[in-house]
Amino acid sequence: MANSPQAKKRARQNEKNRKHNASLRSMARTYIKKVQSSIEAGKPEEAKAAFEKAQPIMDSMVNKGIFAKNKVARQKSRLNARIKALASA
Repeated sequence: MANSPQAKKRARQNEKNRKHNASLRSMARTYIKKVQSSIEAGKPEEAKAAFEKAQPIMDSMVNKGIFAKNKVARQKSRLNARIKALASA
C-alpha cells in the first residue's frame, strides 16, 4: 500500500499508463488480426493493403515500448512471408 504522497502519485500514474498501454496493445493486435484474417480468406491484395497499414502501427508500438523490437520484426517477417506465399499460389 502506498503511504507517501509520491508513492500514491506513482500508483495513480502507473494505473493510467497501464490502461493507455493496454489500449495501444489492443489496437495493434487488431491490425495484425485484420492481416491474418485476409490471409486466411485467401485475399492477397486485401492482405497486402492491411499489412501496409499495420506496419507503421507495429513500428510505433516498438518505439513506445509496447512490444519488443524482435517480436515485431518476427511478426512482420512471418506475415510478409505468408502474403507472398498466398500471392504466388
